[in-house]
Amino acid sequence: MDKRAATFQEHRRRLHGIAYRMLGSRADAEDMLQEAYVRWHRANIETIQVPEAWLTTTVTRLCIDRLRAARIEREAYVGPWLPEPLIGSEVAPPDRQMELASDLSVAFLVLLEQLAPEERAAFLLHDVFDCDYAEIAGILGKAQANCRQIVHRARDRVRRDRPRFQISESARRRLLEQFIDAIQSGSKEVLLGLFAEDATWTSDGGGKTHAATKTVVGAARIAKLLAGISRRLTKPFQGRTVFHLVPINGETGIVLCLDGTPVWALSLDTDGVRLLAGYNVLNPDKLKGIAPSHLYEK
Repeated sequence: MDKRAATFQEHRRRLHGIAYRMLGSRADAEDMLQEAYVRWHRANIETIQVPEAWLTTTVTRLCIDRLRAARIEREAYVGPWLPEPLIGSEVAPPDRQMELASDLSVAFLVLLEQLAPEERAAFLLHDVFDCDYAEIAGILGKAQANCRQIVHRARDRVRRDRPRFQISESARRRLLEQFIDAIQSGSKEVLLGLFAEDATWTSDGGGKTHAATKTVVGAARIAKLLAGISRRLTKPFQGRTVFHLVPINGETGIVLCLDGTPVWALSLDTDGVRLLAGYNVLNPDKLKGIAPSHLYEK
């Protein structure tokens, strides 16, 4: 491995962390890293004093451009769009501990969708990747004072829209196991008791499989939806469906397989007592990265 390749590899994990959190797509993140790698090999490294800063700037700017294009593309997307889930042991702990919440969780990435591309970049670089305002100003081509304001506004929006709950992994697993039991039984009453009154359920089928095309709001409506799904799963496919409790974006979630093929990747947000939100990825294109080695039966 030559010096250029070794330097890029040294910073690859951090660069991928930035790209995935910016774009919510493993494939897009890899594309951005590949383009950055090409530009790195073409650059005059004798003029680059801090390779990490140069690479961070390049990847961030590529992601901002890609995110702008993606937002136009998503206008034609069928139903809600959710991030591509990261499954299994390959998921590393967050690069930095945020006081807001896990910076890799699906719930957190969904919140970031409300931020403009440059706003998202500034917020992630400062609060997750510990870049100072001088570095962010250089990356975005803005004044430091402006960058401070951007980060402050973004942080306030994230705090406002997602209260922070400290949930033990055992409490999360217990609720998820109760959810699986309720789905398998098809009990609308039990399902109703699991969700907060104002809970939400978001399904991403991308127009490629059957899924709700709008976010379902309210425990009663969610319970009705899931009871109907349960009937479609338990009778026609009895003995062919298996639920797996696995890490999804750093938190325990649920992968449902039909005849060994993943058909759900479900993240559930909770306060430890009730389920607050469900984020269910059904789009088969976003489930391709789930390998058999990631799964074990509940």
